[in-house]
Amino acid sequence: MQDCVVSLSPCSDLLVVAREQKAVFLSAKWRTDDSGREEMTLAVSWSGTLSTEEGECVSSVICVPLASQKRSSTGRPDWTCVVVGFSSGYVRFYTENGVLLLAQLLNEDPVLRLKCRTYEIPRHPGVTEQHEELSILYPSALVTIDGFSLFQSLRACRNQVARAAAAGSDAIQPPPLAYKKWGLQDMDTIVDHSSVGIMTLCVFDQMKNASILGGFHASVKGSPPAMSQYIAVGGGPYTGFYYAVEGSSQPLLSHVALAVASKLTSALFSAASGWLGWKNKNEEDPAQKQKPKVEPATPLAVRFGLPDSRRHGESICLSPCNTLAGVTDDFGRVTLLDLARGIAIRMWKGYRDAQLGWVQVSEGRGERESSPSAPLPRRHAQFLVIYAPRRGILEVWGTQQGPRVGAFTVGKHCRLLYAGYRLMGVNSVTSQGWQLHTQQVCLLDPTTGALRTVTVPFHLALSDKKSERAKDMHLLKKLTTILRNILESEAKSVLLDIKHPAIKKQALESLLSNKNAPVSCLTNITRALHDSLKERDPEAVDEALLQLCSSQLKLLQLYTDIQQLHSAADTDTSSELDSLEGIEEDLSRLGPTLQRYAQLTSRPSVSFAQDSPDSPLPARAFLSQLDGISIDVNILHAVMVCTCVSCVGSFLFWGCLSGESPLRRVCDTLQQTGVSPQQLLSLLLSVWLHREKDVLKKPEETVRNLHTLLITLSNMKGAVEESWDPQSVSPWWQQVRTACVQSHSAAAALLAALVAHYAVKASITTSSPWSEWEAVSLELEQWAVCVRQLEDVLVLQTLLWVPPPQGTAGGATAQCSVKTLLEGGRGGIADSIAKWVFRQDLAPERLKEILQRREEKEGDDNSEQSDWMPLLVAVCRRFPDSLSPDLLFAHCCWEYVVQWNKDPEVQIHTCIDHVTHTVSSDRQGQSETDRNRLCRRDVGMGDKAMTSFLGSCVQLLQILMEADSGVEEVPPPELCVEEVWCGAEGPASIAELALEQRGVHYPLVQHHCLLASLLYAAMTFSLRVKPLSLFDSKVRSGMHVSTFKLRYLLRVLTGWVQAIDDNPSSATGPGSPPLPSTGPRADWWPSMCLELGSLLQVNPDILRRHLVCELYSQGLDLRAEEAMLEVEDKDVLGSQLLVLTGQRLSYSLLHSQSQTQPAMELLARLPPTLCTWLKAMDPSELRCPMVPLSQSSRLVSRLIEILPENHGQYSLALHLLEAVEALTTED
Repeated sequence: MQDCVVSLSPCSDLLVVAREQKAVFLSAKWRTDDSGREEMTLAVSWSGTLSTEEGECVSSVICVPLASQKRSSTGRPDWTCVVVGFSSGYVRFYTENGVLLLAQLLNEDPVLRLKCRTYEIPRHPGVTEQHEELSILYPSALVTIDGFSLFQSLRACRNQVARAAAAGSDAIQPPPLAYKKWGLQDMDTIVDHSSVGIMTLCVFDQMKNASILGGFHASVKGSPPAMSQYIAVGGGPYTGFYYAVEGSSQPLLSHVALAVASKLTSALFSAASGWLGWKNKNEEDPAQKQKPKVEPATPLAVRFGLPDSRRHGESICLSPCNTLAGVTDDFGRVTLLDLARGIAIRMWKGYRDAQLGWVQVSEGRGERESSPSAPLPRRHAQFLVIYAPRRGILEVWGTQQGPRVGAFTVGKHCRLLYAGYRLMGVNSVTSQGWQLHTQQVCLLDPTTGALRTVTVPFHLALSDKKSERAKDMHLLKKLTTILRNILESEAKSVLLDIKHPAIKKQALESLLSNKNAPVSCLTNITRALHDSLKERDPEAVDEALLQLCSSQLKLLQLYTDIQQLHSAADTDTSSELDSLEGIEEDLSRLGPTLQRYAQLTSRPSVSFAQDSPDSPLPARAFLSQLDGISIDVNILHAVMVCTCVSCVGSFLFWGCLSGESPLRRVCDTLQQTGVSPQQLLSLLLSVWLHREKDVLKKPEETVRNLHTLLITLSNMKGAVEESWDPQSVSPWWQQVRTACVQSHSAAAALLAALVAHYAVKASITTSSPWSEWEAVSLELEQWAVCVRQLEDVLVLQTLLWVPPPQGTAGGATAQCSVKTLLEGGRGGIADSIAKWVFRQDLAPERLKEILQRREEKEGDDNSEQSDWMPLLVAVCRRFPDSLSPDLLFAHCCWEYVVQWNKDPEVQIHTCIDHVTHTVSSDRQGQSETDRNRLCRRDVGMGDKAMTSFLGSCVQLLQILMEADSGVEEVPPPELCVEEVWCGAEGPASIAELALEQRGVHYPLVQHHCLLASLLYAAMTFSLRVKPLSLFDSKVRSGMHVSTFKLRYLLRVLTGWVQAIDDNPSSATGPGSPPLPSTGPRADWWPSMCLELGSLLQVNPDILRRHLVCELYSQGLDLRAEEAMLEVEDKDVLGSQLLVLTGQRLSYSLLHSQSQTQPAMELLARLPPTLCTWLKAMDPSELRCPMVPLSQSSRLVSRLIEILPENHGQYSLALHLLEAVEALTTED
């Protein structure tokens, strides 16, 4: 291993070991060991021969990781390039799999050392931003390749190789590569180098150098030039400093070697192609091999050096901040150089064949970033790592004059691997938000194959008090690591070693918040810390830390005692049950409602196991939810975290409420701890209200235990004031009342209020001197009102818990409490019921029936009803004023409007606006899908929803007109609330707002109703119409508008007749079949058209005659005869029906496909005038020409009755009657 060239990628994912012509690539892989733990190992991914020239050997290797260009990258490398230098002068670039990407002969001397510099974020604003580069050292020359150019070339070559391999070809064209070549002069031998980067001298140094070099009359440029600094070590001088002024040498392009290109067939591995010395492995003709042209170097003289004729440098290692460098020599010394001043500032001896590395550590995120003023920048410390192989020791030294902070005994055959760079291809833009995962110094042990990293805490760079604080921070991190495995002894020693009180407090809090530590471990460590603080001088002890230890110890002791009591087998028997007399009657009265409430609330739901109230409460949760602040030694005040009180309450009191724990012993333990009774009462009520389902499983038992707990807590010192007057409100019982009023657990709140009411009543009765009198006090009155309110809320919440039927809108169940109902105003209760009515999709008629039923007695209820019907009736009986029909129907109406508004996503007035302007599009020639699409595009709802909406608008406007006409006859309703709910304060109800509104403008509402009716008819029968054309306008003549109105109404009637679609055969009976009350076949469409005709000033008799003719044309003779009775102008109707009769007879005699011989003979016997007239008729105008002759005969008889004898067509009607009778006789 000592003769091998070894290089490790800074990402620790690739290790290269090379010797002479061969090399092995080892890549990182994860594997699982025998114990099941995953660990990263380096396994061989490629091995083979790298040299292609005869006699050449590998002389230097580095692994350069290339950053990914993807936006999702977070700082991990895309791939790693292996750069190999050979003794022949060639530099070749390989992938991780050993594929050759690039090769170039930059100098004909052996490559001594390859080094890389990558981008680093400038630590201070004045620091010059350094560029990436690859430097190659030869015995007399230094070649630098620009990092950006190299990065792009390597990526392009890799992509071309991949494409060539996919295409089965080896021919690729590498891109050009820019480099600079310097001839380092004035040094006898050079063995190693460091490229420090670009630097700029200050004005003073510029003037000093100018005066030294140029003398008294030297001129100074206005701005100091930028220079690249190079440090070379070797002999004569021992260390040389070189400065290359930027712009003094132009970069060389590798494609200049094309001048000596030969005519080889392979352009990929040709030695004479001029492209970085590519070679073909299959090439066998040595005559074709030709060395590429080598560019001459630009001379660069040494500026100054450290002359020491006997000392020869062996290696140089540059610090990460580019200001320091460590140099080893053949005397066994390690010299620390200040590169800015060019001097040696420190020297270590006794380190022959030493190997160097640097570790840079950043300050942790501590107080410097949380300072009240502007945050201070994070500090960095640098440590020099020296490995002395002959002594087998690894040392870490603080720089510049720091002590040795660490020493480790290692093997004598190890290799210290220090890259000194990170990822290539990173810049100031792409590095934002990246976390570069790179190692700085690693130690490779060839005997065990282990690869160890060197990590140094930041505090080792500090001294005195700062060092103690930093050490404490390091111990805090160590404690966090120890707590993962729960090592009690180690955690105790680390906690006691921490000096700073604030960090010790932070460590204690970290320990107490550990989820895996047992209670005994927490108690022992906390007690040890408490004892150590007690042993110190009281003046030197932090009082807050001591109080924290004391309070946490008491809480841990309380946690342990309660756990032991819950596990005890014995339980107390309650003896104070005299004050509970009468509660059985209340429980039996409320039993059915409680049972129904429990059934509705016990529906299955998804929950997590850790959220279950029965899961054990860990100690850390108990401590975090009881933030103990000790004021006195014997008194502990606990400040509860409101969000998690129920967990602590369940831990303390649920065993007592369920009868599984000794109740009085638990209360005595809590009282001895010193927790205030008010806080205990809050915990008790929280667990009672939170675990409502468990309470309702055994209500009698839990109620008795709750009563005992309430009495016990109220008897504690500090609970109920001794000076409390029963005629005033007690703060203790007011706390219980407030919790019940605010709770959404209706059943549990009611039971707690009942228990508290009986307890208060018993307390007042026993303390009153007139025990035989009925106790009357303000406290009891408030409890009576509270119990009544909670009973109302229980019945209401039970109804709200009823699930909606399947297929309805559904939604979340509304949670109500006394407080929410009081804050909801006078309409809060009606609003809750309205939301429930919408969820149940309850019809208004059904709701009206239920509201009427509440006036009946409870025994008169019908047994055949829905399961929610009794609940709704009970709610209406409990709220006779708040749920009055007017108020409830108003809220239900408003709720349906709100829900409708959410569905089509347009408002009502906007919808009507759109309809007025968009229904004019042609609906007849379009399919149903097109109509639905266009309607949804223009209005925001579908075709069917639009039609339904317009029908509802018509009904609403008609209701408004009817209500306005009778507003003076009906007095306004009186809005009242129940006596116990008279304290409701909140927003005004919808009914109150409606009563404050002014009356409607009847003509304007009538006008809108007319417009809505026209639109509704147009949408129902798919009519093509422009609604505004039916109204008078200054630019339209009256006759033109009247024609539009008449034509529109006639089309509506025609559409209605077509929609009826009755079977003609069914119309031969004694009466017509009934029509529906809604939709296009509704029976009220003719009357609506007549009303619209009167409003539009259209002669209604024209509409009636048209309706009769359309019905006869459809074959609906019975309905036509009924409509004929209302026609006034019989003469005109007779003439129209005469034509229609002729069309029927013409179809039967001339156009029917089943013409019989008698019919043909009858046609021959007809008078010529009648025969000519029948032939002129067009039966295609009839929608139903195939009508039974009996109906046609009845129609002709009606014609004879209607037409007067002096009518011009009376004789023609007689001839028709004879022809029809003849046909009927023959049939």
